[in-house]
Order: sequence, then structure tokens, then C-alpha cells
Amino acid sequence: MTRMNTRLALIPLLLSALVLSACATSSPDVVRRDDAQRQSVVYDAVVLSIRDVKIDGSQSGVGGVAGAVVGGVAASTVGKGRGSDVAAVLGAIAGAAVGNAMERGNTSEAAEELLLQFNNGERRTVVQGKGQDQLRPGDSVVVIQTGQRFRVVRAPARAPASAPAPAPMPAGK
Repeated sequence: MTRMNTRLALIPLLLSALVLSACATSSPDVVRRDDAQRQSVVYDAVVLSIRDVKIDGSQSGVGGVAGAVVGGVAASTVGKGRGSDVAAVLGAIAGAAVGNAMERGNTSEAAEELLLQFNNGERRTVVQGKGQDQLRPGDSVVVIQTGQRFRVVRAPARAPASAPAPAPMPAGK
């Protein structure tokens, strides 16, 4: 494979890395791998108000590096000798800036700030990405705390207090 073909073959690989770096979310419907099979504390609360917010995107550096490589490789095909080297450097600088901007834009997220009132009267806010449940003021919710992270989801329906408990299973079944 020629030097130029090798360089051009890197472009799809690096673009894939950039796209995959944008897969983070704060949705209450997505549980982080670290939180799986861990006990969480659950609090009952009521939604007082909801305000739309935007979670700022992150810049891990992956976008900048991928953009620099793609920009440098693409620009190095311009000119010959020293002109090609200068074009590669300028392409890498421009690519890094574009890659950072793309990563930040792709990792930002529409979210909501929930003002909650807990059963003990305490009020707190939680910001999270929008989930499947469309919560509204007055909704009963549960706040799930795993470590230092919180998720807010609609409270499950409760059986009336007078409902009998299910009959025990016969032994041996």
C-alpha cells in the first residue's frame, strides 16, 4: 500500500473513534456499567417543577487528536516536499479545532432540572438527561442514589393498603 493510501485508510478509523467518543449520556434510562449489581438507596419524592437545561459537552481530547490526524493526513496530500509538510501542520491544527468542537457538540445533551420535595419536607434539585418518562409537576417519583449519582424515575403504582398479600407458595413448588 502506498504512503498516501495508508494515510487515507486511517481517516475512517479516526472518524469512528470520534463518533464513539460521543456515546456518553445522563439519561435516567441508562445505567452505567459500574452501577450494575450495586445496591442503591431509594427515596420517595414529588416533582415540584421542571426546567429544561442543556448539559455541556465534554472534551476528552479524542476529538482533537482524531481531528488533528485526519486534518494532517488530508492536508499532506496538497503540494510536494516542504509545501506538503506545511499543509500537513496547518491541516492538523485546523483538524484539532474542528475535532474538539465536534466532540463537544456531540456530547452535549438536552436535559431537565427537577426540583423535588422529599417526604421529610426537604427540597433538592437533580439535573438529568431526558428519559422515557415524561415527568410533570405533581408526579410521584423515586430518587435512586448509587454512590454519588442520582436518577429520578416515575414511582411505581402502589397497591391499595387494604389489598391482601399474595398467598404463599406451597412447599416443594
